[in-house]
Amino acid sequence: MANDLDVRNPSPDYLAFWREYHLCTLTTLRPDGSPHVVPVGVTYDPEAGLARVITNKTSTKVANVQAAGEGGARVAVCQVKGGHWATLEGRAVVRTEPDLIEEAVRRYAERYERTPAPNPDRVLIEITLDRAMGRAPSTARTD
Repeated sequence: MANDLDVRNPSPDYLAFWREYHLCTLTTLRPDGSPHVVPVGVTYDPEAGLARVITNKTSTKVANVQAAGEGGARVAVCQVKGGHWATLEGRAVVRTEPDLIEEAVRRYAERYERTPAPNPDRVLIEITLDRAMGRAPSTARTD
């Protein structure tokens, strides 16, 4: 059984783990229900209860989220380093507003220490979080 963490008030260790440079995965569901798992960069904003993934509007992950309809798609983002891991779950929607994309790019650049090249086809997968799990360094909660 999972021991959930507070999405909006994570432990300092869990939050620090999400601020380190780690490649993550995003899991979406294809229209047939099978999982689609791809590597992505993710930023975590506990104050807003959001995770953000910037991507190209023609990507399969975007198509999967859009196929779920207006209510969004249930997704998970995860990162792993050795025996440490962190997963965030929630409902994803595709956002196209330039100010939201700009904010997501800024956060990505801060976490990954590089600014992505300009991309006129960039969109934002915005995940409203409702679950956090993991074992970050010095965090005893596990799945």
